[in-house]
Amino acid sequence: MNNDQLEGKWKQIKGDFKQKYGKLTDDDVTYSEGKFDEMMGRLQEKTGKTKEELQREIDKW
Repeated sequence: MNNDQLEGKWKQIKGDFKQKYGKLTDDDVTYSEGKFDEMMGRLQEKTGKTKEELQREIDKW
């Protein structure tokens, strides 16, 4: 999965959450995106894997 596909999936999930939980704001979603990016950075640091390698693992899940 490339970055565009991952971004597309995230937008789908974000849209689903906004529909289900109408009180979510863009600020809430942006915060969540930032936390995800932070988590990916920490995983890269701890595992020594590239972002692409981690994305492939996530795809398998």
